[in-house]
Order: sequence, then structure tokens, then C-alpha cells
Amino acid sequence: MNWDRVEGSWKQYQGAIRENWGKLTDDNLDVINGKRQQLIGRIQEHYGIAKDVAEQQVDDFLKQFDETGTQAKRSRVAAPLK
Repeated sequence: MNWDRVEGSWKQYQGAIRENWGKLTDDNLDVINGKRQQLIGRIQEHYGIAKDVAEQQVDDFLKQFDETGTQAKRSRVAAPLK
């Protein structure tokens, strides 16, 4: 699945994003508004990780979904640093 689908259906993906990156607030998600680079930046900021690590986490997150946008599995992707 590509990021355009996430961006176009941002509200539907917010729950899964909050489940995966619990430090992100509703306000963060409103600001991100489906923009991939914004999400990566907020993950970096909240978890203190490098950009490439945050990008990999987002890529792994996207792999959880099939082409219809349905979550294929319920396990979390690589756990962010706490």
C-alpha cells in the first residue's frame, strides 16, 4: 500500500498510529494531517530517534496494511524507544 492512501484516509489511520506511537497526541495527529514527513518528524521528536529509524518504523507500519487499507495483523511494528 502506498502513503497516498493513508493521507487520503488520515482519520481512519489515526487510531492505529496512536496505538503504535502512543506518545503522539491528538494535536500532533491534527498537525501531521496525513503528511508522511510530518509524521516522521514528530516520531523523531517524541522518541529521540534518528530520521532513518523513524522512516523505517513508518515503512514497517505501512506494511501492516493490505492494498484495501485493512490492517493485516494486529502486532505492533518495531517498538519505539520509551
